[in-house]
Amino acid sequence: MIADASITLALVGDVMTGRGIDQVLPHPNPPILYESYVRSALDYVGLAEDANGPIERPVPFEYVWGEALGELRRRQPDVFIINLETAVTRAASPMPKGINYRMNPDNVGVLTAAGVDCCVLSNNHVLDWGRDGFLETLEVLQHAGLKTAGAGRDADEAAAPAVFALAGKGRVLVYGLACPSSGVPSDWAATATRPGVNFLAEPSSAAVAPIAARVRRDRGDSDIVVVSIHWGPNWGYEVDPDDRAFACGLIEAGVDVVHGHSSHHAKPFELHQGKPIFYGCGDFINDYEGISGHQAYRDDLPLMVVAGFDPTAQRLVALDMAPFLIRNFRLWRADPDDAAWLQRELDPRCRRLGTAVRLNAEGVLRPSLIGGR
Repeated sequence: MIADASITLALVGDVMTGRGIDQVLPHPNPPILYESYVRSALDYVGLAEDANGPIERPVPFEYVWGEALGELRRRQPDVFIINLETAVTRAASPMPKGINYRMNPDNVGVLTAAGVDCCVLSNNHVLDWGRDGFLETLEVLQHAGLKTAGAGRDADEAAAPAVFALAGKGRVLVYGLACPSSGVPSDWAATATRPGVNFLAEPSSAAVAPIAARVRRDRGDSDIVVVSIHWGPNWGYEVDPDDRAFACGLIEAGVDVVHGHSSHHAKPFELHQGKPIFYGCGDFINDYEGISGHQAYRDDLPLMVVAGFDPTAQRLVALDMAPFLIRNFRLWRADPDDAAWLQRELDPRCRRLGTAVRLNAEGVLRPSLIGGR
C-alpha cells in the first residue's frame, strides 16, 4: 500500500461489458447482433465455453473482476479509472458500423461492484447505438454515481475533466481524447449543439498547446492530471512517432499520466521526465475468448496499473503493473510463466523508449529509466 499522504490511481484499459459479457450478467439485453458473421451475442459465450469450459449463468456482478477485486482492495486506490468501451443502453437501432457493443442499464452494477470511479468514454464504441443510446449511457452512469470523461452532451462537457476531490490530499483531473486511428468516426465529435466525444483529429507535438492551456487553466497546486487517450490499431507493438511526440509533449506541459488504450493487448510504455506514458494497457475485460487469429499477442494478459503520486510535488513515487489472465470471462492473477512471458515481450520494446521493465517476486512489472530522460 502506498503512503496515506500520496494519491493512488488504478488504471486499466478497455472494459468491454457488452455483447457476450452482458449475456452472462443478471439482466442481459436481447442478444441480437448486426455483425457479418455473428448474429447472436450468445455465440461469443459459446466460443469462450468451448475454449475454457462452462460459465454458470447468470453470474454475479463481481464475477468478471475475479481476482482483480483482491488487488484493488489491497492497493486501495483513491481513483479507479477505466476506458468503458460499450454503450449502456436498451436502444434497439445500432449505428451501421459492423460491430456494436451495448450493456443493459440494469447491469451497471458490474461497474460499481469493482469500485470504478471514472469511466472514460472517448472511444469508438460509446456511440454504437446512436446518440440516443449515448445519452442514455451518460444518464445511467451518472445516476449510478460514476463520473465520466472524454464525451458529453456538447463539446464543453466532452472536453471538461472528471474531477475527484480527495480530502486532505488534493484533486485528480481526468481528461479523455478520442483519435481516428482507433476507429472513431469524425462525425462522433461533440459540437456546441451535438453530443459526442472529445475528438482529436491528429496527435502530434503541435496538438499539445490547446490541451496544455486547458490543463493549466483547470489544475490547482496539488492536482494530479491524467489524459486518457483512445488511439492506434487493435494489434501490434509499434508506437507511432507522432503519438509519442504528443504524449511526451503532454508530460512536458505538466500532465502526470498519459493513459493510452485501444490495443487489445499490452503495448510498450515509458517514463518521460519521471512520469508514465502507457501507449496501450490492453483489454481488461472482453468476450474474445476462443476467437483465433492473434494469439501471438496474448490479448488474454491485460495489466492493472497502480501509480502513486506526491500531490504537493506532483511527483511519481510508486508504479506497479499487475498482469492478469482472462479465463471464463473472469480475471485471474497471471501465473509466473505468463507474467515472465509478458516481461520478456515488453522489456526490449520499452528499452527502445528508454525504460526497462523488471518482474519482481510478487509477479508485478516495474519500470525503471535506463537513460537520462
